[in-house]
Amino acid sequence: MDLTQAAQSGLSLGFHSSPIPLQLLDQKPETRIDNEENQTEDEQFSILGHQMCIKRPRDNGSQSSASSSTTNSSKRVAMDPGLESRRAMVRAWGNHPLSTADPEIYEIMEKEKQRQFKGIELIASENFVCRAVMEALGSHLTNKYSEGLPGSRYYTGNQNIDQIELICWSRALAAFGLDPDKWGVNVQPYSCTSANFAVYTGLLLPGDRIMGLDSPSGGHLSHGYYTPGGKKVSASSIFFESLPYKVNPQTGYIDYDKMEEKAMDFRPKILICGGSSYPREWDYARFRQVADKIGAVLMCDMAHISGLVAAKECVSPFEYCDIVTSTTHKSLRGPRGGIIFYRKGPRSRKQGMSSHDDGSSQYDFEEKINFAVHPSLQGGPHNNHIAALAIALKQVATPEYKAYMQQVRKNAQALASALLRRKCKLVTGGTDNHLVLWDLTTWGLAGKCYEKVCEMCQITLNKSAIFGDNGAICPGGVRIGTPAMTSRGCLEADFETVADFLLKAAHITTVVQREHAKKDFFKGLLNNKEIVELRNRVEIFASQFAMPGFDV
Repeated sequence: MDLTQAAQSGLSLGFHSSPIPLQLLDQKPETRIDNEENQTEDEQFSILGHQMCIKRPRDNGSQSSASSSTTNSSKRVAMDPGLESRRAMVRAWGNHPLSTADPEIYEIMEKEKQRQFKGIELIASENFVCRAVMEALGSHLTNKYSEGLPGSRYYTGNQNIDQIELICWSRALAAFGLDPDKWGVNVQPYSCTSANFAVYTGLLLPGDRIMGLDSPSGGHLSHGYYTPGGKKVSASSIFFESLPYKVNPQTGYIDYDKMEEKAMDFRPKILICGGSSYPREWDYARFRQVADKIGAVLMCDMAHISGLVAAKECVSPFEYCDIVTSTTHKSLRGPRGGIIFYRKGPRSRKQGMSSHDDGSSQYDFEEKINFAVHPSLQGGPHNNHIAALAIALKQVATPEYKAYMQQVRKNAQALASALLRRKCKLVTGGTDNHLVLWDLTTWGLAGKCYEKVCEMCQITLNKSAIFGDNGAICPGGVRIGTPAMTSRGCLEADFETVADFLLKAAHITTVVQREHAKKDFFKGLLNNKEIVELRNRVEIFASQFAMPGFDV
């Protein structure tokens, strides 16, 4: 900027309450009027090599200073009401309760609270959290940005957040009995799907191969699913090449011989075990053998059974796998999110020695996976979620939680037995974990039709693919889980009652489907007296059980 122009434009230095004009020395001096009210004295100095002159008013004594002080004080007093008004505005929008701040959303949330209280929740991937977890999720921790890991954040002011995440790490390892010298953990993924993709991103190159259980066989979309027509549904199949293994169509169990045969031919870089609707145990030792033969990393997605694993109510994948991922909100009964466990330190055997490895005797998962989570795939972690997860993991270590997971299994087995006695067909003929898979094709029913009838009767479950279907778009069964209602206090006898409700809903679906064409099926549900009657029975039954986390 030209300082000559600046001086001409009235540029001033704000040393006093009144601006003081700047002048270059080579400018023609202004005409000066010498009187006591308008006398000045010049002060010379230099800016950026240019000689400058300040025309400074002469001091007319203490009376002038006192007058100036009084004037400034008056200005401050005059401004105070405006400042207080602005501060009041902050308090006004910042401290209203939800019912006042947004009555519309509050009303809908209250309706959802009533739906949860009056309904039977049988979706296998859902659960109810405790009040402490809810408090953490709705806390001030959501205000803080914390990109990075403890001790290495992009932003400052994270000393308390670091402590919370470190505690969460420690409790996660302790919950599954893992040695912190041999296992590491990342608790920042927003979901298990995000966790799985972070593993692929960290360890693979685009186009590398993965292999997991086919979705209609009980696998998860994030394990590389694509439709029989070749449509790539998941990002895992879009960015990586995948080939699924399947269950035996006659037994519903995983065909391990064919899995090995496919793996030997396809030679994936990551072999995945774990699923979303497989009701039986997994033979991790067999997977380990296959992974070692083909030089693959063995990864387990234990999203559905992580609570059972922590409580030692099913076989643990940690003895055999290199990487284990999970959600945190299913049987773990924590907040919605994901988690990644990975081996670290010296390799105990040549596990996961793929072409991407450098032959080192040390596991190299930690840096790759952490970098994939952030900055490759995510931004700042959800600190409120991490605190809530730490709270849930503390509960997982208690005897009460082990008793809870034992009851989850007992309830699942009681439900399976009750349905089998009522001539219902279950995939694999029963369950080893927290869910049963009911094959509705023997009833001639579509899963989506039965699911809708149940929903209208205040029973929530979800349609699920049965092996032999064309895919997940039109599944022929339903998946039923026991964790949520066990959290409300249901025992084996209560699930006998639940089985009666489920059978009644199947009869209603059969009648409506027979009396109405497929395109008119949902119209046939309107004003259905049997649905109203069953809904009333369900609400009376469900309302006798307390809700964890909130009062109704």
